[in-house]
Amino acid sequence: MTKPLQGKVAVVAGATRGAGRAIAVTLGTAGATVYCTGRSIRGQASDLNRPETIEDTADMINERGGTGIAVQVDHTKEEQVKALFERIKQEQQGRLHILVNDIWGGDKLTDFQAAYWRHSLANGLLIQERAVKSHMITSYYGTPLLIENPGGLIIEVTDGIDYRYRGNLYYSLAKVSVIHLAAAMAEELRSYNTAAISVTPGFLRSEEMLDHFRVTEQNWQDAVHSGIPDAEHFGQSETPYLLAQGVAALAADPEIMSKSGKTLASWELSDEYGFVDVDGRKPHWGNYAKQHGFL
Repeated sequence: MTKPLQGKVAVVAGATRGAGRAIAVTLGTAGATVYCTGRSIRGQASDLNRPETIEDTADMINERGGTGIAVQVDHTKEEQVKALFERIKQEQQGRLHILVNDIWGGDKLTDFQAAYWRHSLANGLLIQERAVKSHMITSYYGTPLLIENPGGLIIEVTDGIDYRYRGNLYYSLAKVSVIHLAAAMAEELRSYNTAAISVTPGFLRSEEMLDHFRVTEQNWQDAVHSGIPDAEHFGQSETPYLLAQGVAALAADPEIMSKSGKTLASWELSDEYGFVDVDGRKPHWGNYAKQHGFL
């Protein structure tokens, strides 16, 4: 099995579950040493109170023959992020090639039924702290290592490909902000031969979404006719590994600088690099969304 990322070092911030976990596992399987960071460890869940942990993610990498290293980090805490990259600098002799910002933690904070002035302001601001401020802190401390290894890549994981409204002001602000973070970082990183790109999945079949629709990955299609809001679109969903394969392909692309500053979708990456989802399907949320007026 070829390992196009052999010898590379990656940090996946927010590797506990969902797209972050899949990206970490896929980068590790491709040969990278992956630092899997997040708040949830065994015996100590975050306030999201879910069962997934960063140790589980690291174990998944190791079981596939890769190297996964779990490090508990709250990426809103500057001193913890600084310590993470100091550790990596020491352990990896200054090497860092890939940084993925996938910290979110805003699902339970977002009320899509409330106008912004009726929404909890505390929750709205906490969304920005978790999903924007954390990305900025992580990039601030990670970039000095990245630029010492030309050809580096920062990935910002978002929701959507443009700046349009996403159903809630606080949610929209967070998701649009990281698109611009990638675009702005790309400009300042260009002379250092380091790329910054934002990426988005389509309808993501994450652990939380499976729970929401009361199904598992084995029977997920049963949700389509459940009557739960938006279930009719769930048939076009994708596993987190569709986007993850795209991130791994970007990380291995020798022409990555040509894509720096762009926002790329899982379905576009699937078309360009020629891979399918791990369930054998080839979902294309872009085409589906256009047909239904979402894009």
